[in-house]
Amino acid sequence: MARVTILMATRDPGPELRDQLESLAAQTHRDWRLIVGDDSRSDAARDVLAELARSHDVQIVRGPRTGAGGNFLSLLRGIDSAQQDYIAFCDQDDVWLPDRLARGISSLGEGEASLYCSRTLVCNADLGDQHLSVRHTRPPSFRNALVQNIAAGNTILLNPAGAELAISAAHELRSTPRHDWWLYQLFTGCGARIFYDVEPTLLYRQHGGNAEGANITMRAKLSRLGCMLSGDWRCWIDDQCAALTASAHRFTPGNRAVFDRFKRMRDATFPARLKELARLRLYRQSRAATLALWIGAVFRRI
Repeated sequence: MARVTILMATRDPGPELRDQLESLAAQTHRDWRLIVGDDSRSDAARDVLAELARSHDVQIVRGPRTGAGGNFLSLLRGIDSAQQDYIAFCDQDDVWLPDRLARGISSLGEGEASLYCSRTLVCNADLGDQHLSVRHTRPPSFRNALVQNIAAGNTILLNPAGAELAISAAHELRSTPRHDWWLYQLFTGCGARIFYDVEPTLLYRQHGGNAEGANITMRAKLSRLGCMLSGDWRCWIDDQCAALTASAHRFTPGNRAVFDRFKRMRDATFPARLKELARLRLYRQSRAATLALWIGAVFRRI
């Protein structure tokens, strides 16, 4: 049976952590271990994790306190790249469906480097009002990944070859990007396989403590548009480009050329910027989001 290393980042979790740990224990795929990077200011998380450790393989390490992305990347760098485990990423406040691991493993197999991600059941803090997350209908690709992330971090599973790629690339990082977006960009840039599952694999809680929300309400979408117009989105892309540059030598020749052209396009003059954006054929998953991309280009916000 394939072994899975589950990476969890915690920071002052609430009672939701116990629900998440119970859902790990209820997985139909039983061969897994849990490594937790704890950024908490108290021992509350460790006390709850100690209960699970009585019956399961649980390791707790001190987190770097550089945010959730930095915590996950630190955990990746702590794993031997020669290990043959699958790697799953886990948030502290979700609830996994029982076949979360089994479904991902059966989709990926153990061949070439591959990344699995899925839709989620978005719910409130009490796990009620459940509804499916947005379905992405356009194919995963590097031309999409440069300007949008469709791989929700809490659903990502890497097969052994994919885990080796991610661990090796994590050691090359010179900055701390959004880890899930970085993985989507890295894998598509390298020509690796992306499996996007239209079926949900977990309950994604929405509450006041979310690091990032599901981005499905009109209010959330307007907030994201505001981030773009304010320049925040451009700063995010700056961080992602800096991280990708360190591992661009791994990209396919075609994607390396696309990446270099994308970086030049961002700082080109207005007419050259729009002309090159058209040539690059970048896209987001909806027409409205792709229109927002063009608006961002007009105002030099990408």
